[in-house]
Amino acid sequence: MKPVTKNDRLSVYVEDLTHDGAGVAKVDGYPLFIKDALPGETVTVHVLKTLKSYGFAKLISIEEKSADRIDAPCPVFEICGGCQLQHLSYEGQLKYKEKVVRDAMARLGKLPDVPVHPVKGMDNPWRYRNKSQIPFGQEDGRVVAGFYQPRSHRIADTDICLIQTPEADILMASLKRNLQDMGIEPYEEKTHRGMLRHVVLRKGRVTGELMVVLVTKKQKFPQAERAVEAIRAALPDVTSIMQNVNGDKTNVIFGNETINLWGKDIIEDRIGDVRFEISARSFYQVNPEQTEVLYGQALDYAGLTGTETVIDAYCGIGTISLFLAQRAKFVMGVEIVPQAIEDAKRNAYLNGFTNTLFEAGPAEEVIPRWYKDGKQADVLVVDPPRKGCDEALLQTMLEQQPERIVYVSCNPATLARDLRILEDGGYRTQEVQPVDMFPQTTHVECVAWLTRS
Repeated sequence: MKPVTKNDRLSVYVEDLTHDGAGVAKVDGYPLFIKDALPGETVTVHVLKTLKSYGFAKLISIEEKSADRIDAPCPVFEICGGCQLQHLSYEGQLKYKEKVVRDAMARLGKLPDVPVHPVKGMDNPWRYRNKSQIPFGQEDGRVVAGFYQPRSHRIADTDICLIQTPEADILMASLKRNLQDMGIEPYEEKTHRGMLRHVVLRKGRVTGELMVVLVTKKQKFPQAERAVEAIRAALPDVTSIMQNVNGDKTNVIFGNETINLWGKDIIEDRIGDVRFEISARSFYQVNPEQTEVLYGQALDYAGLTGTETVIDAYCGIGTISLFLAQRAKFVMGVEIVPQAIEDAKRNAYLNGFTNTLFEAGPAEEVIPRWYKDGKQADVLVVDPPRKGCDEALLQTMLEQQPERIVYVSCNPATLARDLRILEDGGYRTQEVQPVDMFPQTTHVECVAWLTRS
């Protein structure tokens, strides 16, 4: 029998945080998940829902406050789904993220003795996002814009976001004021009516170049000229203004067609000494400052001396590949998205790298063919999506037996799972270095270094 029931009012002690930042309290061993509660706090809660193994409760008041609790500076923190940890000091966030990685290694990977280093954080953990994707909508006859509320597509209306660039705030506020005067109707997801779906802003951290992308439901955009004038007035230094067309009933942001409205088709940025061209739909890390830290760690773990051949198994537009190409004899990148491979080739040419090869296709098919053709790797680098490495790719890695594996991960749980498979196949995880790519959120990236035993 459950020790609590719906609508109970309880005083509980918070022991831990979940992977999505909710406090965890236990009543006779029964976990209650409490949004905005922090470890070390005694809180009064109202039980909202009880399931067989756990329940959910609402924070009513705090009797004993955590030393790491701070006042969240964002005016919409309580309703916005963009950040989860603004009420936790930055030092507390880094400790929490280190614990998440350690717990994953021990519990999921059965690797309790693998060294996990303290998280590499930022000197200034604010205003770090170089890309903002801002949904626009209508509420009670007025234009709203901001970010989605947790687990919904309701917009938390705001004029500022403290983790995006100031230029994104200026653009968001300006368009909200001017859309109705320009006769542009914000898109309504439920009815599939309206024109403007999202506004995306990208900024080169090093170059300062700005791209604005208006995502519209239709290609025909009679107000385009006025929209360009309004954007250039709000952001005089803008480099590129593009229109992307997405007419589908979907929550995917971009469609397949992109049109130049004004300026250049691309902007440029640099990570370290490597230049990158960024188009409207290019994948590019949203925190370039920490990307340099992350990729620098991957480069260190690769242990390159200039004689090695490296395979980058999820190469994207070549960001890690080109970092490695600075020190490797030869780098081969494979990626399933053909457009990303074209971007990687263009970026290699832009930087004058002649020691790279990029091919589109599934890594688990391309890499064995490379090996069969005599293209063997001394070091294999993987940077998979959140779901981790494809099972067939893991098997390929074990069959080809590179001397070193560098695993870059955005999900400690799937990292730990995959490390266990690689360990069982004859590799040893030497250490794991977490990097805080997304301050104020629960996300943490890691780089793991494995050697063949």
